[in-house]
Amino acid sequence: MDLNKSNIKKILGIITFTVLLYVGLQHINLVGQSVSSIFSLIFPFVLGAGIAFIINVPMSAIEYMIFKRKVSKNAKLQKMKRPISFLITIIIVVGVILLVCFLVIPEIGRTIILIKDQLPAFYDRILEESTVLVNKYPDIANYINKYNMDWEGVLSKVSEFLANSGPNLLQSTFSFATSILGGVFNFLLGFVFAIYILLQKEKLGQESRKLVYAYLPEKAADKIVSICTLSSSIFAKFLSGQCLEAVILGSMFFLVMSLFQLPYALMISVLIAFTALIPIFGAFIGCVIGAFLILIVNPVMALWFIVMFLVLQQIEGNLIYPRVVGGSIGLPGIWVLVAVTIGGSTMGIPGMLIFIPMSSVLYTLLREAVNTRIVQRKIPKEKM
Repeated sequence: MDLNKSNIKKILGIITFTVLLYVGLQHINLVGQSVSSIFSLIFPFVLGAGIAFIINVPMSAIEYMIFKRKVSKNAKLQKMKRPISFLITIIIVVGVILLVCFLVIPEIGRTIILIKDQLPAFYDRILEESTVLVNKYPDIANYINKYNMDWEGVLSKVSEFLANSGPNLLQSTFSFATSILGGVFNFLLGFVFAIYILLQKEKLGQESRKLVYAYLPEKAADKIVSICTLSSSIFAKFLSGQCLEAVILGSMFFLVMSLFQLPYALMISVLIAFTALIPIFGAFIGCVIGAFLILIVNPVMALWFIVMFLVLQQIEGNLIYPRVVGGSIGLPGIWVLVAVTIGGSTMGIPGMLIFIPMSSVLYTLLREAVNTRIVQRKIPKEKM
């Protein structure tokens, strides 16, 4: 190897990277703390970028539908189209959230009051049914008696724990309140940052491309810009498809519950549609709350509701979701299920939301690379 200036730079770069990697592995805890501190500093801006991306999907659609023809003829409207579109989008998003809250929270409150009023009668009925069951099947009583618990000892330990945990409970409450205030501050700061991004997104995009092309080789810069454009498009289609799928699922529940005259049809359907924004498994949250509300009115109807939910969930999970969401982002249904499972196992609900479009990006890039490789190797189509 010739020790010219370029090769010396490469060798020094490799040596520097190796030394830094070795030092980092030797002080892995310090590195982790540093990364955590840096992330906590930039988290409000990362959150703001995420909020801006989510809001930009409906905002762009509203901006196109309302101003696509009138903007070119009116200079004042040209300047106001972005703020007006942003305001309409915020009104719609906040309106949907308030609608869900006004439909769900009052019913849950009324149900809790109903439970409080009917709890004595419910307890007497359970006690009566249990007595009949024990008299009919005495073996059950003998089995339960084997595992009889010392309830007085349990209550004594609980009382002792509560008596000794007063200072810790106060400290935990203060820490919880502090974390809530910190979360609210981060959200507000991120939201303000999102507004700046949305109002100047074209300018920010142009400056980002200039930065990439200024410091990277043109071929690498082209690849990065292409991947970013593809990712943005797929993530936007995923959000649109997820919202469409939630509306379809909520409509299905409303029609079927109305057909079978189940109580709280509209409220439970809206709740399930809202929770269905979490891929595949989100609707189960709405199922639990819906079954609980119907249980107070009629336990038999609650059982039928659970059966109906499982049937509709199978139809939605195996037929509608892979076609609506997977089809919109170009990801086959089987890989949608794989992405949701892996994302949920590793990162919980955020993982479910991120892994599906991310898997679609990787799938598209791999498909393009495979097709290019096949063409380069001149493999006949008959063998494919």
